[in-house]
Amino acid sequence: MGASGARKLACERAAVAAVARRLAEAGLVERTAGNVSARAGELVAVTPTGAQLGSLEPEDVTVVDLSGAVVDGRFEPTSETALHLAVYESTQAGAVAHTHAPMATAVGCVVDELPLVHYEMLALGGPVRVAPYATFGTQQLADSVAAALEGRAAALMQNHGAVTIGPDAGTAVELTLLLEWAATLFWRARQIGEPRSLGEQDVKDFFDTVARRGYGVTKEVDEQ
Repeated sequence: MGASGARKLACERAAVAAVARRLAEAGLVERTAGNVSARAGELVAVTPTGAQLGSLEPEDVTVVDLSGAVVDGRFEPTSETALHLAVYESTQAGAVAHTHAPMATAVGCVVDELPLVHYEMLALGGPVRVAPYATFGTQQLADSVAAALEGRAAALMQNHGAVTIGPDAGTAVELTLLLEWAATLFWRARQIGEPRSLGEQDVKDFFDTVARRGYGVTKEVDEQ
């Protein structure tokens, strides 16, 4: 790709590098484990294979097309490029974050689904499915993760890690942080007993209350 193409994804490359560093600072990726991407039309900015995410810079980020072919950048893309592309093919995501976050990874080693133990998990789409184990970098893994993400913004990967998606890289990372919090909450609850899950009526009541009260939106006090 020429210089004009590189400029086209300048914002996405900068965003990918920034959130990769943020994930490293939060302790959710270790050394070179984990990868992030952001899509712009028919192109995807993605972290390179073997990259130290904690020190990634925009110029280090690789650009591929939707077939996985490199169109710009000096490094080979992540070994999980197929996973990212499968997610883009099956969802409307604008960004994908894959981590080996400690608690999310641990929970994915034990359960088949992370239950809806707190209403904040509704931002993830509800209970988080666990994609069956498959070797990293394979199409089998990519397809199983894409299936686990159907109707969700997060999926766990059995004995591997986690994936979150969002309209942009910043949102995908915020959801990664939320998923790690939810996994930690679930683990702590399991130390006491069997965690209770929210039911369908609980979810309906939550959304009804959010709509009625405008929950999460800052409002000025009405002057008397």
